[in-house]
Amino acid sequence: MNQTTSLLARRKSLYWRIHFWAALIASPFALLATLTGILYVFTPQVEDRLYAHLEHVAPQGAMRPLDAAVAAAETAAPRGWAVQHVVPPFHLDDTVQVAFAPPGGAPDEHAGHGMPAKARPAFGLPAQAVIVYVNPYDASVLGTLASSERFGNWAKKLHSRLLQGDGWRWMIELAASWLVVMLATGVVLWWPRGAQTGLPRKGATGRNGWRQWHAFLGVALGLVSVVILATGLTWSQQAGGRIRVLRDISGQAPPPVPRGLHSREDGAPLDWQDAWQVARSHAPAIALQLTAPASQEDVWRATMADRSRPTLRFDLQFDAYSGKPLYYAGWDAQTAFGKATAIGIPFHRGEFGWWNQALLLLFGASVLFSLVSGWVMFFKRRAPGSLGLPKLLPGAWTSPSPLAWLAAAGMCALMPLLLVSGSLLMLLELILAQASRRRWAGR
Repeated sequence: MNQTTSLLARRKSLYWRIHFWAALIASPFALLATLTGILYVFTPQVEDRLYAHLEHVAPQGAMRPLDAAVAAAETAAPRGWAVQHVVPPFHLDDTVQVAFAPPGGAPDEHAGHGMPAKARPAFGLPAQAVIVYVNPYDASVLGTLASSERFGNWAKKLHSRLLQGDGWRWMIELAASWLVVMLATGVVLWWPRGAQTGLPRKGATGRNGWRQWHAFLGVALGLVSVVILATGLTWSQQAGGRIRVLRDISGQAPPPVPRGLHSREDGAPLDWQDAWQVARSHAPAIALQLTAPASQEDVWRATMADRSRPTLRFDLQFDAYSGKPLYYAGWDAQTAFGKATAIGIPFHRGEFGWWNQALLLLFGASVLFSLVSGWVMFFKRRAPGSLGLPKLLPGAWTSPSPLAWLAAAGMCALMPLLLVSGSLLMLLELILAQASRRRWAGR
């Protein structure tokens, strides 16, 4: 065996070992995340059946002023709760959605992907909120729905923290961190060398057949994996904070809203209908969300209410009396990072339509196959009575290139849970190596 082949063999044994540990750590959580994620992907279809009677009506001529719908909603809202925002109808069969929040209601952190308040999308609702649905044609209240009881919010909480508090979110973050490692080492192990093609060979059976399809499907959907893992980590607790710091340092923070914007009291203030007309005259053709001024000197705010069309994203603030625009930021004003997350996060949630849902379903099925096939190969390889760990060749830990070590250091710096769990894993490797040396010395 020449020196180059020996080096490649040592590296392969190390990457195979790391790939095994990554799969062992991530598999239980990845299985839960995949199954709950597949459920969440079909939220639009489920909610359409559950809430169609609240969100859609039969057009009945001319709509009444938006103020009539807001006034009707206030009579159905909990006593003392204030209007958080209003989503006017965009299509003729849409209802008016009026969101109410309790006094001092705390925002739902996960609704903004774990971002601080200044970076949280304006469409996030407080943790406690009630939506009142009103017919825009006769201002009749169709019903109310607590935000926490909506199927999509329940499915999202199940997917992100297993219906538990934020203290459980570390599990999904740990899984995502090790899935990144599993993907990276999987690509290295799959990478064609010499006469290898990387494609499954016809007629391959047994463990070899499982291995070929396991590797091929993992790499074939690698781009989707990167998007899913990257967007998932952006709203995680630990890695998400590191990502936002890196974003801000690199100048990729969202465009800042000028401070001190205020309205000049001149004449009668705009009502809801007037504000809606002003917003529509400046906003792109998309469903919008209106937030009223909190005081006489405050301003009206409008933003997108439909996340499935991120290129029409906008933020608008205008004078509460004259309707004069004071601030506007559209898609062109977003940074590259902002554009990537604005597209990646809705994609992660399957909000771009049936093709997005179908691709995520295929991705979820491939993840399930990878998990199952990985364990099938493990039990086929494991000798009775042994741990079944992939064998490390002598010098394996010193075989990676400087670039590989730099990439590992970068991942640990970006994903704190990977650093902590990886350190514990290295301690375990030292214990196993010492036990192995004692066993050989005793022979």
